[in-house]
Amino acid sequence: MRDDKRTLRQQQIEAAAYQVLEAKGYGGTSMLGIARQAKASNETLYNWYGDKQGLFRALVARNAEEVKQHLEDQLQTDSDALTILETLGPKLVRLLTGDRAIALNRAAAADSTGELGATLSQSGREAIFPLLEAVFLRARTEGQLTFDDTGAAIALFLDLLIGDQQIRRVIGRLPEPTPDDCNHRARRAMDHLCKLLR
Repeated sequence: MRDDKRTLRQQQIEAAAYQVLEAKGYGGTSMLGIARQAKASNETLYNWYGDKQGLFRALVARNAEEVKQHLEDQLQTDSDALTILETLGPKLVRLLTGDRAIALNRAAAADSTGELGATLSQSGREAIFPLLEAVFLRARTEGQLTFDDTGAAIALFLDLLIGDQQIRRVIGRLPEPTPDDCNHRARRAMDHLCKLLR
């Protein structure tokens, strides 16, 4: 199968996985159910993803891909750290409060095995956190921010940026943010971060 056809087919399978996940939860979601929803063979899913956890690992990684790629690209440039954080902010708000992230978080909260939660952590947070750490260390080296504990500084940034938005989305008390909402939260978070860590 050509790369472009395979990419399109993967997108269809992953869209089907979200549909089954929202309808049945993580425990009730099976590779066979996803294959049927996507009108694909069960064999294709196992060949491409390995197993259910592998498929959901791919969903989480794809959802985080834009943010991860942005950080990797920016860290290869001479951009100052605060500029990187400013451009990252809206993307991170969209990532963490978008419909797909919310569907994954709702399913993880209902998964008594903790399997999906571990996948979310490994393929999402743990993949992005080292890149954020590099940005914050650059900010400290460049004298833009002052802090002792990098982890605490990143946690402060995320608290300012996201606050309770994600949990309110998960429990259905907040609509998906608009691009303007994301930009506003990002600007506000940066303003507060600079006041607190300078």
